[in-house]
Amino acid sequence: MNISPLERAHVLVEALPYIKEFYGKTIVIKFGGHAMINEELKQAVALDCVLMKYVGMNPIIVHGGGPEISQMLDRIGKESTFINGLRVTDAETMDVVEMVLVGRVNKSLVNTINQKGGKSIGLSGKDGQLIQAIPYVLTSQDKEGNTITHDLGFVGQVERINPSIIETVVEESYIPVIAPIGVDKNGKSYNINADLVAGEIAAALGAEKMILLTDIKGVLRDRDKEDSLISLIKVDETDDLIQEGIIAGGMIPKIQCCVQAIKAGVNKAHIIDGRIPHSPLLEVFTDQGVGTMVEL
Repeated sequence: MNISPLERAHVLVEALPYIKEFYGKTIVIKFGGHAMINEELKQAVALDCVLMKYVGMNPIIVHGGGPEISQMLDRIGKESTFINGLRVTDAETMDVVEMVLVGRVNKSLVNTINQKGGKSIGLSGKDGQLIQAIPYVLTSQDKEGNTITHDLGFVGQVERINPSIIETVVEESYIPVIAPIGVDKNGKSYNINADLVAGEIAAALGAEKMILLTDIKGVLRDRDKEDSLISLIKVDETDDLIQEGIIAGGMIPKIQCCVQAIKAGVNKAHIIDGRIPHSPLLEVFTDQGVGTMVEL
């Protein structure tokens, strides 16, 4: 598609107030979904982060890697078990999770950003005790109303974020890329949901924005109609939308993550479609934006 010089100028003029508004601000991007396994989309997100850095913003990437973990477990003949969407993680599985997330996915993203002209460095929650973790306790009720506690093994939740190492590398003009591996006080590793890690890191850093890349357009009023996107949700509206079933399934923890981040001081949270090339740029630099924004 050919774009005239005048149209290019209009794009730059539209972006200018946002460059000014977000100069020096922290933008936490949770990188996951289709954007991680489609090379073209992966390259586009990396380029977006490099551009943000060059215009004075501080992008922080937190990534997942569920499909890659599943592929590796399949290769070694180990079956994956899920409870409420959470992978039961025994010691052997945890070794695979850490190897894939820290050794493969993280370094691949770092390399991509570096190849696009940025300066990136890979971290996990073990570096500088960045993500201090405790076991995740999952409970449910049986038909008689009795509480059942599920043993998920080395699935964790964030106890505390120590942002000093992130702040150090940002001051040296690096883009941090963070694998969601936490560590407890005894040095044990835990696999933590990347959305939750992104929210906790955004809160700890006082981020201006948190952006969750997903494989859907955002929150839809009617899940069968792509044109029913809800562009803006206030924090105090979320419980009603969950009760009405508009926010349901896997969208519930994402919205809860956004709400928690907002309540902890993050200015705005966004759930956007990572299948759209350069969707982070569209969210940050354009009047219309994309996806669903959550704010107070």
